[in-house]
Amino acid sequence: MNARPAPPAAAPALTDGKALRRAFGEFASGVTVVTTGGPVPRGMTANSFTAVSLNPPLLLICVKHEATMHRSLESASHFGVSVLSDRQEAVARHFADHSRPSGLSQFASVPWTPGRASGGAPLIDGALARFECALVERYEGGDHTVFLGEVLSLERGTESGGTESDGALVFFQGRFRRLADETEAA
Repeated sequence: MNARPAPPAAAPALTDGKALRRAFGEFASGVTVVTTGGPVPRGMTANSFTAVSLNPPLLLICVKHEATMHRSLESASHFGVSVLSDRQEAVARHFADHSRPSGLSQFASVPWTPGRASGGAPLIDGALARFECALVERYEGGDHTVFLGEVLSLERGTESGGTESDGALVFFQGRFRRLADETEAA
């Protein structure tokens, strides 16, 4: 006689935001700062960033509807994305702090360069990569909007003030972490 398999253990309700956030947090992601330029520049730490296409060059970011950055992106035609190095955890924390000043003064303690192709969107110096994008589409996704950008310019590593030895800053299980390379694992 064949035994029936036991039913799977009950999963936390999908309406439990904390359980869902913890489960999503099991996927390590890179850490970026998304920026807009113009008369009132804005920056925000984001880990919802993905390459979409090489031809044409497209990327996406996801921003919660209630975020100040959402309002900035709604009125912007361009934006910047700086992929942070493992030396830039303080920068990530700064742009995640809701009590930071608004406008240009929020960039006073962070070295940056105005983007030429993005209407002056601040690009964080020392980042592993920096992208300037034209906003080409918006898609509603629950409590977030997916913003699709066509890459107009990019810089990598030493072009943006980083060093060859910089590693990636990642977000995993609700914490910032450093991505170790093979030499550290040995």
